[in-house]
Amino acid sequence: MSHCPKRWSLLALLLLPELLWAQSTAPRALPAKLAPGLQVANRNTPQTVRVRVADPAAFRAWLHQHLPNAQVSQPSTSPCTLTVAGLDAAALAQLAASPLVDFVDVPDRRAHEERRLNNSDLSVNGFTAAQARYPQLTGQGLTVSVKEQPFDPNDIDFKGRVVAAGAFPGPASDHATAMATLVGGAGNSDPLGRGVAREVRLATSDFARLLPDDGPQLAQAGISIQNHSYGVGIENYYGVEALEYDRQCQQYPQLLHVFSSGNSGTAASPSGTYQGLASWANLTGQFKMSKNTLSVGATEPGGQVAALSSRGPAYDGRVKPELVAYGEGGSSEAAALVSGLGALVQQAHRDLRGSLPPAALVKAVLLNSADDLGRPEVDFINGFGQADAVGALATVREGRFFNGSATQGSVQTFAIVVPAGQQQLKITLAWSDPEAAANASQALVNDLDLELLDGNAAQRWLPWGLSTAPRADSLALPARRRPDHLNNVEQITLAAPAPGICFLKVRGFAVPQGPQAFSLAYEYSPVTLEWHRPPTPGNVPPGASTTLLWHWNGFAAATGRLEYRPLGRTQWRLVSPAVPLAPNRYALAVPDTTALAQLRFVVGSQNFPSDTFAIAPALALRVGYTCPDETLLQWRRVPGATGYQVYQLGAITLVPLGLPVVDTALVLSRAQMAQTRYYAVAPQLRGTIVRPGTTIDFATQGTACYFRSFLPRQLVDETIRFDVVLGTVFRLKSATLERQRPDGSFEAVQTISPVASPTFAFSDQPPAAGRYLYRVRLDNVAGQQFYSNTEEAFLLRAGLIQAYPNPVQAGAPLTVVANSTAPVTIRLYDMLGRFQRTATAEGLINLIETTGLKPGLYLLQVQQDNKSGQTLKIVIQ
Repeated sequence: MSHCPKRWSLLALLLLPELLWAQSTAPRALPAKLAPGLQVANRNTPQTVRVRVADPAAFRAWLHQHLPNAQVSQPSTSPCTLTVAGLDAAALAQLAASPLVDFVDVPDRRAHEERRLNNSDLSVNGFTAAQARYPQLTGQGLTVSVKEQPFDPNDIDFKGRVVAAGAFPGPASDHATAMATLVGGAGNSDPLGRGVAREVRLATSDFARLLPDDGPQLAQAGISIQNHSYGVGIENYYGVEALEYDRQCQQYPQLLHVFSSGNSGTAASPSGTYQGLASWANLTGQFKMSKNTLSVGATEPGGQVAALSSRGPAYDGRVKPELVAYGEGGSSEAAALVSGLGALVQQAHRDLRGSLPPAALVKAVLLNSADDLGRPEVDFINGFGQADAVGALATVREGRFFNGSATQGSVQTFAIVVPAGQQQLKITLAWSDPEAAANASQALVNDLDLELLDGNAAQRWLPWGLSTAPRADSLALPARRRPDHLNNVEQITLAAPAPGICFLKVRGFAVPQGPQAFSLAYEYSPVTLEWHRPPTPGNVPPGASTTLLWHWNGFAAATGRLEYRPLGRTQWRLVSPAVPLAPNRYALAVPDTTALAQLRFVVGSQNFPSDTFAIAPALALRVGYTCPDETLLQWRRVPGATGYQVYQLGAITLVPLGLPVVDTALVLSRAQMAQTRYYAVAPQLRGTIVRPGTTIDFATQGTACYFRSFLPRQLVDETIRFDVVLGTVFRLKSATLERQRPDGSFEAVQTISPVASPTFAFSDQPPAAGRYLYRVRLDNVAGQQFYSNTEEAFLLRAGLIQAYPNPVQAGAPLTVVANSTAPVTIRLYDMLGRFQRTATAEGLINLIETTGLKPGLYLLQVQQDNKSGQTLKIVIQ
């Protein structure tokens, strides 16, 4: 017989004086067994529900006896979570009343994508700076799953890294493709197509199932992070989905789930403790109430949380979202970026320690390195702050973390040494807590306490805590130091810490299900300025305005002198004498030049130079021609460039095609054309290759073998004229217009030599009115000839008509060509003058059906403006 343990909180038995404040503001319990969504459901419609039971076998027996018409199934690997279908209102009430049922929850709901716009900027959270500082951290060897609708497995930004690409269901979702790009795009299509972890493997999963995916399958696929950029309605309770995610995180401690907080930031919860409070407690989905996952909100470019980004608290007063990141498209985008950063943190730990870190450590690192936003310290809008990629990776690479284990009443102590001159010391404790009972009034099961002590144990500092009372004014109160008995994440900060040794203590305050593994991350911050934009080696467009971004860790009122210099110059030019540093941004008018350059801030006696960046246009490749044996790639010259690097798409990323070239054209051989159709080019400045422009598929650029277009200027005219557009005149000697003879051969009509421009015109005056076929022949210096498509044109004086083919086969359409700007009436008569057909010709080319007409001679009469016009003899065979 299978039994599932009940989760009972021991906090009520272990209350201390320090708990009285939390008890007075504790959230009210929800109805015991029925999820809020079921309480308002349509009772006249048969219901499908999820149930959580303690004894699955006994429950199935009870169901068979008392509700024989109900159907039961197991939707997850957990035997205690079951789906029951076919319930009417009475059956649902009977099910909820069963002593074998712990909780009745809603089934899968229709999830929706949580993204509004279509832009991203990896520099805001330091992703581009981290990629420049740690180029070896690319997510290589790790796999991230994108759970929603399938992304496009054929997107070249994912080339060679899609798990089971042949098994993807269709059609692909633009939203999912954008999320996968943010997580791990390689930038093969365009620099804007680069994500955070550009070499991570990518897998897909369907968000039609809101419960966690099958754990063994995730483990077998090597998935260590799953991104969830979707939501349902606002749900504020600890449901079966939240329970199952917490359970899976316990079973697979290295697996991190990242959720978007939602895009319902101005709405109010329809149920729960915080019901009716607009702009509070509006995360979109009870699965986001899980403790061991990470919820991410969205900020605007200036660092403020977007109005639509969902905010906390969680249903029981816990901090949600825990983190925010720049997501112009909403919290979906922010979550995807953090998922990519999580992969880089995992790789940094694997490279340092030889194994993947526990997800609790990744979470502690991300939250500890975050930049504080909004109200000081933690709050329910910004969580623990804005993600900082550079800080997170530095924490792991410098080994500023600990792992430990706690039992009831245990105390574990860790010593750290704080250097002199630090602005702040920050420590974050995180652990993956056992799942609570479904619909528990408080989700925390194992309660650990964090404490900071000075070297003499004379002073101690507690974590930051928030008021959870269900009133807007209380939820907006600033954090204050207090014991935390709600969250499985605790953070302590200390401004201007004294140099020397200090101690971190982790105590097992209430650990009914120990031992409980935990992770600690810490950082100390000197006065420093970290440049985030301009990126390295990215291009800044010349003669335009760009926004400089940095992270200032110092006094809020500080200003810096901003200076600029081209590389190779010793003297710095003044840009602004006093730029406020705390906003971390400045609009720079970029010089209209092409150069490698640097910026720097001078703050007192300290200099903070940026990395070298390029002021250069993004180069666009053009196709001169695509012939069977070779393709010509061309690009415009960049002033000051010493060469150009052509890239081709390799197995995963763009790779250099040979050495840089000096010319602005490159001929691809047949072998190179067979390797890949995707190419890009970047200028070289002072020996440095800068960022390439957009990648093109040379076979889809509208240029065949030299010809972009060859078209008659007017299909019907008194003089036949053609316009020709070539992709290039490279190695061309001449261009010749040819007209087809009656025997099918072609004769030269007009030749242009030399061909000085890729755009030119031909004209011809054939000897008689009628239909003619033309083509253009190109001759190059090597004696090769290239031909355009054949085009038709009609020589016809104004007001006249022609008909063809003549004779015409019975049943085939007769084409009537009219050189007239006004409608004409066409009538067909047999030789006895009997009317057969009529039509109104409103275009140059018109068709008359001959179906049903007998073979013979016919008269085609044309009238314009009710005046008699031409009469043509038509033979139908």
